[in-house]
This record gives sequence, C-alpha cells and structure tokens, in this order.
Amino acid sequence: MEQPQDLFGNYKYCEECKRPLPLTYKENLCPSCIEQKLFREVKEYIRENDVNEYDVAQHFHIPHMQVKKWIREGRIEYKDDHLNTITMHCTRCGAPISFGTLCAKCMRQKDVSVHSSAREDVSDSRMRFIED
Repeated sequence: MEQPQDLFGNYKYCEECKRPLPLTYKENLCPSCIEQKLFREVKEYIRENDVNEYDVAQHFHIPHMQVKKWIREGRIEYKDDHLNTITMHCTRCGAPISFGTLCAKCMRQKDVSVHSSAREDVSDSRMRFIED
C-alpha cells in the first residue's frame, strides 16, 4: 500500500507568515508580506524625508495611484506643512484633506446622522412579514 503524500510537500513557505507558496514562486515572501514590507519601507522613508506622493512613487518605482490609495485608506497622510500642496479633497464638500475621503467637519456630520438615525430605528425594530 502506498504512503499518502504530504499535502504541503510540494511547497515552500513565506519567510514572514509561513503561508505555503508554490516551489516555482520566485520570491521568499508571499505577495501580502511583500506589500506589507514595501509599506513599512515607504512609511520609514516618509518619516525621514520631506517628500510628497510623487517623490515616494518615483523613489520606490510604484504607481502614484498606489500611494494615493494608502492616503485615501488613512494609512499615511500629508504633513501639516504640505497642506497647501494637497491634491486630495473631501468627497462631500471639496475641502482639502490630508488623508481619508472626508474632512473632519463632514466626518462629524456623518457620525451625527448615523447615530440619530440609529436611535430612530430602535423604537421600531420588531420583525415583520413582507406582503407579496
């Protein structure tokens, strides 16, 4: 009788997270860990240098939109002295923002409206049948 083959015998493992990778995969890190490593390097570069999103994209040979995505996600933000050169604006009112998609004023308004509508719905939260 043949011995069962090890399920992960034909794989190598990511050096960071230990996920299985195909033997044909050229890197020692999985794509997720590669992106995390790049982001850590970008963060350190931004801390040590007075740069903008274009400088970061050029230095790391990554698309400018990747840097913009990190800014929109709130993972990195503009320094206060760069507020006059910001190319990002609040999606609701158009005010300049340093990260994310909404300015502080619109965030507060959004939070207030969410909390007030949640309170209104609590009083009538019974289940109902939908008539055909």
